[in-house]
Amino acid sequence: MPTLVRLAVLVMSALLLMQPDVAPAQPDTFPNRPVKMIVPFPPGGPTDLMARVFGQKLSERWGQPVVIENRAGGNSAIGAQQTAKSPPDGYTLLVAMDTTLVMNPITTANLPYDALKDFAPISLTAQNTSLLIVRADGPQTVQELIAKAKANPGKLNYGAGIITTRLAGYLFSRLAGIDTVFIPYKGSSEVVQGLLTGSIDFSIDGVSAGIPLIKDGKLRALAKLNNRPLSALPDLQPLSVAANLPELGEISTWAGLVAPAGTPAAVVERIQRDVAMVAADPEVSAKLQGFGIVATSSTPSQFDRYYRSELDRWSKVFKDSGIKLE
Repeated sequence: MPTLVRLAVLVMSALLLMQPDVAPAQPDTFPNRPVKMIVPFPPGGPTDLMARVFGQKLSERWGQPVVIENRAGGNSAIGAQQTAKSPPDGYTLLVAMDTTLVMNPITTANLPYDALKDFAPISLTAQNTSLLIVRADGPQTVQELIAKAKANPGKLNYGAGIITTRLAGYLFSRLAGIDTVFIPYKGSSEVVQGLLTGSIDFSIDGVSAGIPLIKDGKLRALAKLNNRPLSALPDLQPLSVAANLPELGEISTWAGLVAPAGTPAAVVERIQRDVAMVAADPEVSAKLQGFGIVATSSTPSQFDRYYRSELDRWSKVFKDSGIKLE
């Protein structure tokens, strides 16, 4: 029996030695070292801008650097995978987009992460407004655009740079009872050029690329896709109202913060409280509004319910659309 006891002690000791020598993050000391915030897109875009504004303010509150790391690729999958495999201690966060948590799972087979299992939701951070845009010499209203499309079935083209806005264009066309043709683009700058050159008749795209040309009178915004205030175009109606299609609802691209699954709940709650304070900062709102970004926040459970509902909603739209992505 003593031999068995000694053997058991040796086995337990060996198992303890195999455990990583990393102390779990504690909410009363978090953070006591730099926090990494992974942005799964290149520098310079709206997501990167939002992350840097939030990161700077969080750094001020925490007294620790918040290091922005751009890990672009795979339509945000590379950054998401890196985060999912990071230690669940609160020191690696991901700026997760609707692309990351909703559109990739819907449209991409063999993702290197599980959107519902690999992350601990922290908070929404931003809701981005997209616009229905035509050239300045195009239709004056949404109703005129619909009438023109009905008079020319299958002849009006629309462009979008991401799957969210492509599906928004499909949903608008289906609910309005019009037959339109989608033209794919790689990003907002190409969408804008498509409008200016007449390659497409209308687009659904983010605010940042279109606003300067709208102000210059070269493009016209007919509607916005959600009900959020837009300081650059304060009188613009939501598309659901302008098209008289209440079933269209609100459509937003959005961003939020997540941590690796298993991050202690108390640490998640600490980060969420500070994110909420940053989102409510008037200076933050002022910096982001010009890009069509509305700073916002939510509880972890609210964020979890939100992106699960978005996943359910857009899964149905994608299946109905019959879109095949290469």
